[in-house]
Amino acid sequence: MMIAIMAVYLVLLFVLVRTGVVRFSLFWKCSPFIVLLLLNLLLFIPMGWGAPQGPALVVRHSVSIVPDVAGEVIDVPVAANTPLKAGDVLFRIDPVPYEAQVKGIEAQLKLSDMRLAQMTQLFERDAGRGFDVEQRQSEVDQLSAQRDSARWNLDKTIVRAPADGYVTNVALRKGARVANLPLSPVMAFIDTSDTIVGVEIAQNDARYLQTGQPVEVTFKFLPGRIHTGRVESILQAVATGQTQTSGVAVMPKEVQSAPFVARVKLDDAGIAAQLPAGSVGEAAIFTDHVKATHIIRRVLLRQIAILNYVNPF
Repeated sequence: MMIAIMAVYLVLLFVLVRTGVVRFSLFWKCSPFIVLLLLNLLLFIPMGWGAPQGPALVVRHSVSIVPDVAGEVIDVPVAANTPLKAGDVLFRIDPVPYEAQVKGIEAQLKLSDMRLAQMTQLFERDAGRGFDVEQRQSEVDQLSAQRDSARWNLDKTIVRAPADGYVTNVALRKGARVANLPLSPVMAFIDTSDTIVGVEIAQNDARYLQTGQPVEVTFKFLPGRIHTGRVESILQAVATGQTQTSGVAVMPKEVQSAPFVARVKLDDAGIAAQLPAGSVGEAAIFTDHVKATHIIRRVLLRQIAILNYVNPF
């Protein structure tokens, strides 16, 4: 952009000199350097914090699917990268052992209810002890809790989608045995109910960032297009500033100015849902400072959007 402005100025200066409007004195000979200095001091350097720009990345939550019960997989109706709704079936585990457990507990509970009723009648007729009634009541309560737990296990033999989204890289097949171990997920579920767009802004340009400020974004996945949005939040920590509990002394490390991250919400929810996780692009945030630079930043961003057709980097 600076090259374009300087080219226009040089052409204009050449025309003015050739037509005799200005004399080609020492001042006009030095004027290109003066204009270049003024452009940097008054426009392009302030544009860094007046309308900061940085790389954008689309991130989605990934849920590791771990079944709540163990068993043999009897059905995997889901297909990879196919849109799913919350509650859709991902896979089924053989329910026979869990159905048998439910039936066995229900049979014991039925007998305990009968005994409780009998003991209650004897106690009401002064022919039984209150302790026996309380003991039978305790048995009924315990079996009721076991029945609820067994029914819960039976219900969990059908593993369902936790939200709207899709599963990727489905390797699970019928006949495989799965376990309810947190370190052994069997699927990766990508949650599409919420789209996170993160924008990295250099620390020296992030001083005036605030929530609610307008944003323009262009993605390589959708070249030539500009999408609008708002700053939803500004992350207040980066990994280099994080301290973790350990049993060792402070380990010196190289200190670098890692960029801060602003979370952006796009105005068009349809576009946000359309973007795959990992989509990259460039974004500009327009603050309340140095508003004269906003038009330059908008032009630069549109140039990047057009170059996205041919620039893979």
